[in-house]
Amino acid sequence: MPATAVLTARALLLDMDGTLVNSDAVVERIWRRWAGEHGLAGDEVMKVVHGRQGHASMALLLPHRPVEQNLADNARMLAAETADMDGVVAVPGAPAFLAALRVVPHALVTSAGVALSTARMAAAGLPLPDVRITAESVGASKPDPEGFLKGAAELGVDPADCVVLEDSGAGIAAGLAAGMRVVGIGPRAAAHGPDVTVPDLTAIRVETGPDGTVRLHVAG
Repeated sequence: MPATAVLTARALLLDMDGTLVNSDAVVERIWRRWAGEHGLAGDEVMKVVHGRQGHASMALLLPHRPVEQNLADNARMLAAETADMDGVVAVPGAPAFLAALRVVPHALVTSAGVALSTARMAAAGLPLPDVRITAESVGASKPDPEGFLKGAAELGVDPADCVVLEDSGAGIAAGLAAGMRVVGIGPRAAAHGPDVTVPDLTAIRVETGPDGTVRLHVAG
């Protein structure tokens, strides 16, 4: 990969946790406690949960448990996560990056629900994009591409003209499956095959053209 890659797009689709917001402290607390309650190894659980809706993670970790039980457990977990904002902060560069997108078509595409995503973005001091695809918007969790495809449709942009920003294996897989290019954010991303990777959003410069195109200058 060259020292600086340039990706051209007409819209950006942004994951939240790990991409715009660092919520790892909360996720670790909540999910390691859940792992202990179910006799699972915390480290193994943490390899699964990033990027997915909670009930989808539970289905992988406890494959023989009834769906209804996963959904009920997920609701309890979401309530706990929404009430816990201790340690939730913006990813470095996120405020300036979002400010640079004021005239750029973009959407938040997150596995979090409305309440959790609203609370975490507020706790991190970040503005919510006008277009948001949340857990309530889709029938399938990442790594299914449904969320990203819905985000592109909401913006009226062809999937091939979208760039996804993601940190997790499930999210990167979803973006690639949607036929989009993916910028991997943070230490989890590189192992999952995004087109380019950066440590955080300070490594991306946004340039807009008079024809509405967006150029992302990505320092590798």
